Amino acid sequence: MLTDYVNMGVVSLVSATVLPLGSEVLFLYYFSDVNTSFFGMWFVASVFNTLGSTINYWLGKYFRKFENRPWFYAKLDKLDYAEKYFLKYGYWSLLLCWLPIVGDGISLIAGIFRTPLCIFLPLVFIGKGARYGFLVWGGAVVFT
Repeated sequence: MLTDYVNMGVVSLVSATVLPLGSEVLFLYYFSDVNTSFFGMWFVASVFNTLGSTINYWLGKYFRKFENRPWFYAKLDKLDYAEKYFLKYGYWSLLLCWLPIVGDGISLIAGIFRTPLCIFLPLVFIGKGARYGFLVWGGAVVFT
């Protein structure tokens, strides 16, 4: 039973980084298992998915230190464009970090533009928790 929570934590963490992996199917699998706690699985998935986004944040935070290198992919005009949209929609865009592909970019950009962690962590957790909460709600409709 403990291994179920560990598996969910690892998969949730990795799926929130830039590595391609999804945690929703495993989450619904464990949700349908009577041996796991609904709240416990939701909590583990939400916390570890938030930690995965925090890895992207830290990557972004140290990303700009390489901007003068010839191999650096992102050009300054693209970073300015990303900054304009990030600042336009503000910190509230962090609630969308749960989105596939786009969410990884949002958390990376939040790190690049040095969003304070005291703002980043709660907003990302709310978004991730809401996504898993929606899966619990949808799973309850399907599995009952």
